[in-house]
Amino acid sequence: MSQPPADGLPPVRVALVDDQALVRAGFRMVIDSQPDLTVVLEAGDGAQAVRALAPGTGPAVDVVLMDVRMPVLDGIAATAQVVAAGTEAHPAPRVVVLTTFDLDEYVVAAIRAGASGFLLKDAPPEVMLDAIRTVHHGDAVIAPSSTRRLLEHLVHALPEDAPEAGPAHAAVGTLTDREREVLVLMARGRSNTEIGQDLFVAEATVKTHVGRVLAKLGARDRVQAVVTAYETGLVRPGS
Repeated sequence: MSQPPADGLPPVRVALVDDQALVRAGFRMVIDSQPDLTVVLEAGDGAQAVRALAPGTGPAVDVVLMDVRMPVLDGIAATAQVVAAGTEAHPAPRVVVLTTFDLDEYVVAAIRAGASGFLLKDAPPEVMLDAIRTVHHGDAVIAPSSTRRLLEHLVHALPEDAPEAGPAHAAVGTLTDREREVLVLMARGRSNTEIGQDLFVAEATVKTHVGRVLAKLGARDRVQAVVTAYETGLVRPGS
C-alpha cells in the first residue's frame, strides 16, 4: 500500500483491468511504489470490472487502466458501461485504455465510449505514472506526441460520410474564432502553457477557453474534444 503523499492529499485510487495476472502484478508494483498513487481494485475481465466499479459497490476509484482485448467482455464495452454508470453522487472514474499500435482501430471506439485517453502497453513506467496523474487532474492530453500520432493514424477509421449537419459539426459551429484556435492547438498536442505562448495570452485565459470548448462540445475532457476536432475535419492528419 502506498504511503500518504507528502502534500497530505489522499492518493489517486487506481483500478487495474487486464486478463494477465502478471501484467497486473507489474503495474501494481510500479503504481504502489508512488506515495500519491495506490491500487485499490483489480479485475481479470471487462464484466468483472463493470461489476466491481458499479457505483456504491466496491472501493471508490479515480482512474482505471483498461486493457482492450479480454475474455467475457472487452475493454471497449466495459469502458462504455463503466462511464455510463456514473452519477452526480458517484462520478465515473476516468478510463485510460491500454493499447498497442496494431489495435488502433479499437482505440477510437474506446474514446467514443468515454475513455479519457490511451497508453501504449510498452510505455516506460514513468509514462504510465504520468498518464494516471494527468488523467486524474484532467488538465492535459496524455503523452501529446503519442496522442497525435495515434489520432492521425486512427483518422482513417473514422467514417468519411459523417453528416456535416450532425451534432458534432453543429457544436463546433458554436465555437468562437478564439475557441476554435484553442481546440486546434489542443488537437496538436499543445499544453495549456504552450497554447498561451502560441496565442500570447495568460495560461489562466487558456484554461477558461478550454473549459468553454469542452462545455460547448459536450466533451468530458480534452481527449473527447480532440476526437471531435478530427471527426469534423477541423484538424487533418499532418496539419
